[in-house]
Amino acid sequence: MTEDESNSKGLMERQTTGEDRVRMAARQLSEPRTVNWIASEADWSHEPTKRVLERLVDDGTLHRDESGAHTTYYPDYRRQAIQEAMRLRDSGHTAEELTDRLAEMKTQIRDWEDEFDVESPNQLRGTLADESLDAEEEDHRREVAREWEQLQRRIQIVGFVIREWDFLAPTAGPTEANS
Repeated sequence: MTEDESNSKGLMERQTTGEDRVRMAARQLSEPRTVNWIASEADWSHEPTKRVLERLVDDGTLHRDESGAHTTYYPDYRRQAIQEAMRLRDSGHTAEELTDRLAEMKTQIRDWEDEFDVESPNQLRGTLADESLDAEEEDHRREVAREWEQLQRRIQIVGFVIREWDFLAPTAGPTEANS
């Protein structure tokens, strides 16, 4: 680690508050998590983490689920998808480049379907029951299943961006509702 990297890391740790770290951890959730899990990720204590999470619920940034054994928090996945779509639209890529990327992702999924003779990530996970697989192949299939699910989510978002290209275009200012 260079001196600049070390100074940068130390500066980041000194300049982020516990609340900042909870917000960052909450923004990156991909599945429901407990207060304790988020507090651990944010390196902050339980009670202040819970207060921040409750404010995020009140703001509509997070949702709370009390139906299980433990209360969990998860992001508004629709909001995350829209924000990701806007980032993609604003990234400087053209609709044609995103269309090419969409085709590449779909080709990758078709390759996995052919390679493993399955139609979904869960069917691929089901092949782990095969006694003839060694540990390395089992790990590979688990990793492919995770990547496959991620690609399916990306395909939905990229497809949305392409379909709604004009709608997602950044505007110079607010538009009139009646114009």
